[in-house]
Order: sequence, then C-alpha cells, then structure tokens
Amino acid sequence: MITIKTSARLEGIGEYYFSQKLREIEELNRQGKNIINLGIGSPDLPPHPDVIKTLHDESAKPNVHAYQGYKGSPVLRSAIADWYSKWYGVELNAGTEILPLIGSKEGIMHICMTYFENGAAVLVPNPGYPTYSSAVKLSGATPVYYELKEENNYFPDFDKLGELVGKHAKSSPIKGMFVNYPQMPTGQAPAKKFFEALIAFAKQQNILVIHDNPYSFILNESPMSILGIDGAKDVAIELNSLSKSQNMAGWRIGMLIGAKQRIDEVLRFKSNMDSGMFLPLQLAAAKALSLPKEWYDSVNAAYKKRREKVFELLDLLKCSYSKKQTGMFVWAKVSLKYKTGFDLADEILYNADVFITPGGIFGSAGENYVRVSLCTTEERLAESIERIKEFLAIKNKTNV
Repeated sequence: MITIKTSARLEGIGEYYFSQKLREIEELNRQGKNIINLGIGSPDLPPHPDVIKTLHDESAKPNVHAYQGYKGSPVLRSAIADWYSKWYGVELNAGTEILPLIGSKEGIMHICMTYFENGAAVLVPNPGYPTYSSAVKLSGATPVYYELKEENNYFPDFDKLGELVGKHAKSSPIKGMFVNYPQMPTGQAPAKKFFEALIAFAKQQNILVIHDNPYSFILNESPMSILGIDGAKDVAIELNSLSKSQNMAGWRIGMLIGAKQRIDEVLRFKSNMDSGMFLPLQLAAAKALSLPKEWYDSVNAAYKKRREKVFELLDLLKCSYSKKQTGMFVWAKVSLKYKTGFDLADEILYNADVFITPGGIFGSAGENYVRVSLCTTEERLAESIERIKEFLAIKNKTNV
C-alpha cells in the first residue's frame, strides 16, 4: 500500500468525537452490553404525520426527481419567511434573504469557506459546538476561544472579547464570531440585551456574527432570533434547522438567513458543493414549518417529563445543575470526587452501561461538566437510573 499524504488542512482535525464514540458503543453492544445512549441530541420522536404524508405523496409524483434550484424551492423559502415572521417577529424577503441548506452543519462549513482564510482568526465559544472550531481550521483560519462562565450565565464578557480582538489585530485579525443561544451545551437561553450588546460590539469591531439557532423551540417559551435586533442584518447571519424543533434530524434540512449580500456571497461557495435538495423533502419541510403551536407544546411536554428523569439521574451522581436550562440537554457540574467529566462518563459507561457526554469535548471550560440528552424515552431513562443505582450500591459496599 503506497503512502498518500493528507492535506495540511487536516492537521489538528480529528474524527468527530461522537463518530468515534458510537463505534465504541457498537462494539460494547456486540459484546452483549446493551448500552443506553444518553449522549446524542438526535430526536427519537417522529415528525408530524402530515409531514411524512407530504413526503410520501410528493415523492410519488413523476415530475419531482430532477435537479433543483440552488437557492431552494420558492415554496420552502416562503414557508421559512412565514415561520420567521410568526415565531420570531422577523420580516424576510423570501427571494433574497433565505438560503435553504442540506442541514445547518453544512452551513457552518459554507460560511467558513466563504469568509475565512489563512491569516484570519474567528472567535469560538468555549464550551461550544466542536464543529465551529473544526470548520474554522479547515478554512485555514485560526479559532480564538472565548470562555463562557457559569457565574456570567454563560454570556461572553465583552471587555475580554475586546482584548482578544485587539491582541490579534496585527498578526491574525478577527473576522468573525460564532454564537449559539439557546446555548449548546450549557442550555442558557437568549436575552435581548445580550443580542443588542453583541450587535453593537460587532459593528464597532467590524466582525461578522454567525448565530447558530437550532434549539430555540425546545423547552423555551420565547423563541428569539438575533435578526430581530435593529441593524442586525448589517453584521449578523443566522443558521437554523428543522432537526430539533420538527424532529427531522435525519432529513437534513436547515437554512441560512441574512441580508441579500450575505446570501449571495455564501451561494458562490455552496453552489459549487451540491446540486440542490430533493423537492419532496423541501415541500415536506414547508409543511413542517406551518405546524401550529400545539405541535411544539406536544414535543415539549414529552421533553419536560424526560427532563425530570434526567434531574433524578444527575442527583444520583451528585451533580449540580440549573433547572432553568433550555434545549434538549441538561448540563451539569460533576462532584469534586471526579477529576473531570470524562472520569464520571467513563465510570458509568463501563460499570452501568449508560453513556453520557463528558463536557470536555466542548472545550476546556467544560471539563468539569457532563451533558445528558433528553432524546430517549422515559422508560429508558428509568432503566438508566436503576442501572446507576445498582452500580453505586455495589461501589459503596466495596468502599465500606
């Protein structure tokens, strides 16, 4: 076998943590372990039946299987505009300010490849979604991490952000900043005053704000878009998704929202990467975006019950957490008897056959935390609790 050297852009880029960990869990399951996975944020609930019916009916038509337009179906773009108007109070031009995506994760990469390059730097939250950092590195730019602290409600310190921008002004100027509220993994809800301060900061520093907003309907009574702030379109773009709010993660349907100029710029890159989305998927997505409040209430009712079970599980593990979190996870600080969240996560994986996510995968600021997903049934959560109780009983007996 000859040696083929990978490109320099892959240096420092490892395999995505969950890709690697899921293989390990598969191997444990082959050994008969039956691991309960509480780590992944992939909704187990189905989409609304009308959405599935729309996909079925539209797919049966003979004229829907061709390539589609690079900017997406006008039907989907109009549905997105209506959705933003109804739920976020943001008025959009469906023809110029919306770009459907094959999942918002692809949008992160498109944005980085459109705006960032060697010699530039980008502000990335710590803790935060690991893909932000990876995509920045793949573009050739350098991620500059800004820490989110529990004592500041996981909002950034603008004085320290200003210092970071100044520090990098000559060597590697900061061109962009990733933000994500409701925040993942911490569950911190958005705040209008914060968004206003962020937009003012971005204008002052001449940087692009990328707001990643897939969790705004999960256990959150007040969905908010950063584009609802006056003047936000001058410096901000927003990613959104149907993966979480509509239970359509595997359908890969997202969107980029922003000023016409931003959409046109990103389209220059995206149009060279794919040939559009299957039309019946787009029409089903449009149907999903038209669902009434009762849909979101029903989804959140299930998550509320599950969250109570997760609280019970975390109490068993002596973790501390806020009950005011939003989103489909619970973020919790591990007790002092564990050096890091990795230690706790490994202990219950290998001894109780329950997988939770160590907070350290989201950055150094998350090392003393764990994250538990709500994307499993109450029955499986109850079984997780019983497994952990059994393990702790054996552990305590052994330590006596």
